[in-house]
This record gives sequence, structure tokens and C-alpha cells, in this order.
Amino acid sequence: MKVTLIGAGSREFAGKIVRDLLLSEPIAQKDLEIVLMDIAAEPLAEMEAYTRHLIERLRHSATVSSTTDLDASVTDAAFVVTAIEVNRYHYWSQDFTVPRKHGFKQVYGENGGPGGMFHALRQFGPLLQIARAIEKHAPDALFLNFSNPEHKVCEAISRLTSVKVVGLCHGYFYGVRQISAFLDMPRERLDLPAAGINHFTWFQAVRDRETGEDLYPRLREIEREANWVSDWHEIGLSRILFRRFGLWPSPSANHIGEYISWAEDYVPAQLQYFHDPADGSPWRPGVPTPEWYYEIRFADTDRPFHAPRPDASLERSLEDTPIESSEELAIPIIEWVACGVERDLPAVNIPNRGAIPGLPDEMVVEVPARVENGELVPIQMEPLPEGILAMIQLHGSIHKLLVEAYAEQSKQKLLQAILLDPVVDSHNRAVAMLDEFLELQADALPPLT
Repeated sequence: MKVTLIGAGSREFAGKIVRDLLLSEPIAQKDLEIVLMDIAAEPLAEMEAYTRHLIERLRHSATVSSTTDLDASVTDAAFVVTAIEVNRYHYWSQDFTVPRKHGFKQVYGENGGPGGMFHALRQFGPLLQIARAIEKHAPDALFLNFSNPEHKVCEAISRLTSVKVVGLCHGYFYGVRQISAFLDMPRERLDLPAAGINHFTWFQAVRDRETGEDLYPRLREIEREANWVSDWHEIGLSRILFRRFGLWPSPSANHIGEYISWAEDYVPAQLQYFHDPADGSPWRPGVPTPEWYYEIRFADTDRPFHAPRPDASLERSLEDTPIESSEELAIPIIEWVACGVERDLPAVNIPNRGAIPGLPDEMVVEVPARVENGELVPIQMEPLPEGILAMIQLHGSIHKLLVEAYAEQSKQKLLQAILLDPVVDSHNRAVAMLDEFLELQADALPPLT
């Protein structure tokens, strides 16, 4: 069974998936062939050496090879697992800052808001190139995508190609941990079906797996009594949404806030990609882009100041990384599809096909799923409350327009999508923002006329 990892030069992504693959007992019975693919040869070689080290250490029978040739990497693959970004922080800082410069309350800038749209447009080209290579050389393969913005790129792939694609994200598990902490109950004991779109999903029920008890009343009581400012950055927005709309959202304030016009009332701590405008543009030639975003919770009051490094753990050698499974769903999906081992798949991004009543069939949603006849299918969900459904419906229309803008190379369709976004409150400033993005990111965006 051939499994191809694209974006394998990434230590975090590829290292995690390789460990998960090699630790799976059902997959070990499948004569596993791992193919690592990246356009960057040096980190790719490092990942191949690490994979060989793991295979030897675990006494596994798997084989591994690496290549910079996309077509060769996917030919006859059963599964293609992908996580890619182009010049990540350089463009992400623009996705956050440019909308705010034009007066729009962009939060984060990864999956939602105007920034999320330009992030998606940059990702469509490379990911559709991968999808079309799969379409040609491995038409029966399942495409497991970790590249953001999940719902937008999966919708583009599912609408514009025949490839079977599923988007995967660990955001659901953030919400699970939050509810578990509030209720002081182990996660394994909680039954938490959720539905929505990626980074904007809602727990339709909170139940005790052992007794079947509805735990939502208890969660409401505990939330009301909890310290209001505790973990504000993580759950302040979630708590007010819970009070107003009745269901607990996931994953966290900075992600959820991308879809809501008034989110900044509850995400005041976001200072992502801060720069002093008096020093000029941070994207002029020769000036390094900030490598991370800044949050008050990372503040260091010692002097001299040392910049926080949330990703410092990645600096340790791969050989020192613990060999343990992650909570990512790629391997459970492979185990079920290829090995017939049923797994819990609580959050996957696939076309709706009626799973969430009131949403279009072709719209990519995040729902639990199961495997039937070797195919991943969504599990039927309960109707969402009208207020929540209305918010999600709007973003479904934005996603559809965005895919059409890419496919038709239409600046007009892109402007329509921007003007629909909840944080955009001015036509003239929206046009100015659009033009600035098209100039700043001309080397990474599709041609639009």
C-alpha cells in the first residue's frame, strides 16, 4: 500500500504522519510503501533519513523513498496526504494586516475574513495541481488534506476535479478539551457530535457516554459560575456565543472570530504580526517578515526582552521527538478504508450531501463521518439552530463565489465574495483593499480580470 506525503520537508507535519503510519498495527500488515515528496530537496532528505531511522528502530517492514517529482510521487498511490504553504508567514502577515489597514476588523487572517480569501486563492493553484496529478496518475486514491483554509480549498478541489478529497484539522479537539475541562470529566467519557465548517463548528450535544445523560444543562451552570476572564484569549468569544446561540463552538476565539463581524469585542488581545508603521512597510525588500504572531499571553516582562517562540519545540532534533501517536485523523481514516478497522471520525471536511439540513449538497462542511463501501460519507446531523445556520449559510455562499472567481479568473466574483463578508462594511475601502492585495501578492495569486 503506497502512501504519499506531499510537503514532506516539514518536520512538524511529515514527522507526525510518519510516526502515526509506522505505529499503526493494521497498516503494518499492508506492505507499506512511504513516498516523501517536496520541492525543497534538503529538508526532504532529512525527513527520509529520519523515516529510515524510525523504520529500523521500530523493526518495521515499510519501505521509504523521496522525490521532488509530483507525478512520480502520486502514481499508483492509495492515499496522498498533504500539508503545504508557500512563503507562509510573509503572506499571512499581509492577510492579517492589509484588511485592518483598510478599516476591516480582520481577526487572525488564516481561514475567514478577507485575509482568508486571499490565503485560499494562493493555495488553490498548488493544491489543484496536486489534485490533477492524482486525477491522472492515481484516480482511486483518497486525498487527505491538512492545508488551510480547509473548507475553501476542499471545496475548490471537490468542485473542480473528480478527486476524492477530505480535509482534516485538529480544531475539533480544542473544543473537546474545553468542555472536558469545564465539566472536569475525561474526554473519553464525553459524546460530542459537532457540525459546521472548519474552525467554526458547533457541538450539537454534550452527553455522558456511560449514562447517556445530557450534560448541556450542567455545562451552562458551570460556565455561568466560572471566572469571566479566565482563559479569555482561548474561550472568551466561545462563552458569549454559547450564551447567545445555545451551543458550544470550537476551536478558539482567534479562529472562530474570523467569521463574525463583532468578534473583536472579545478578541482584544490579538496583536498578530505587529509592526511600527513609522518604520515603513514590513514587506519591503530586505526586511524580514515576522515569523509568528504576537499575543498578550506570550508577554515577557523580564528585561532584556526575549521574543517568545511558541514553535521552539520544533528546534529539537527529530531523533529526540517522542515516538507516539498524534490525535490526527489521517491514520484512522486509512485504517478504516484500507484495513476495515472501524474508527471514530468525529470531524472531517467533505461535501455536505444533506448531512447538515439547510445547507447545499456541494458545500464542504465539517461533520463526523464513517466509511461505507470504501468511501468516506458524512453522518446525518440534527438541524442547527436558525441563528447558527444563518451564519454558516453566508460563508457557504462566500466559498462558492471564491471558487468561481478562481475558475473564471473573475475579479468581479472575488469582489462579490469580499462584499458578502461580515467584517466588510465599505464598498470603496473593499475595492482599495482588493487592489492592494492584487499588487502585493501578484506573484502568488491567480490572474484576475
